Amino acid sequence: MSAFLGYLFTAGGVVAVFGVAALWALAARTRKLPRRVLLAVTIVYAVLSMHVFAQLASRPLVAGLHPFSSESADGQPRAIVVLGAGAMTVHGREQKLGMVTMTGAARVLETARIARTLPSIPVVSSGGPGPGFDMFPEAEGMRDALVNLGVAPSRIVLESRSFNTHDEAVEVAPMLRSMGADPFVLVTSDIHMRRALAAFRAQGVHPIAAPARDPLDSEPAWLSYVPTRQGLDFGSAIVHEYIGLVYYKLRGWL
Repeated sequence: MSAFLGYLFTAGGVVAVFGVAALWALAARTRKLPRRVLLAVTIVYAVLSMHVFAQLASRPLVAGLHPFSSESADGQPRAIVVLGAGAMTVHGREQKLGMVTMTGAARVLETARIARTLPSIPVVSSGGPGPGFDMFPEAEGMRDALVNLGVAPSRIVLESRSFNTHDEAVEVAPMLRSMGADPFVLVTSDIHMRRALAAFRAQGVHPIAAPARDPLDSEPAWLSYVPTRQGLDFGSAIVHEYIGLVYYKLRGWL
């Protein structure tokens, strides 16, 4: 259900919904209702594609979160953990190239900032391969980006088996215990932080929240008030988080 609702907020989902609504309007004997539905769908997608409205919807998810600082940390962090946000793998004729997404890049940037603040602790890059054939693990793409930002490769530990937040908590928690690296700084997107914190705490470890900056914050302010592809992606992520919180609660993962 979560994946299906998330798909409705992708570019492909928008095309599919509009296609179904348009075919209904053409095939129906009485076109008044389908035309109204088509208009309603247009308005809903237009609103949800505006970053400003998505930000309003995200407020319950981000309430109480603040940028990480070593002075305000509850306990001395012994590691930094950054969670994957989806990766892209481009296949050429002879080689392939793994890249982080915009959201993943924001998490990597925040991780690099904290790594400079806390220079003597390890960094765990977490995330398995994306869906599809012969895909790069997210952990490797984030590792490469962190190295490009000045983090020493020797500091970075990979967790490349997980496929979702619950998996990441299950895989990373024993790694942290074996390293004696608890409490730790947990880096992820602000809207994802509430679910991530709860998932890791359920594994008996003690994360310290370090929300990454919203990558859309750097765009011109006027873009927040017009429908954009990035705004639609952000709206999709918010829907995914609300559904994910309910699903994780029902599964006993929080």
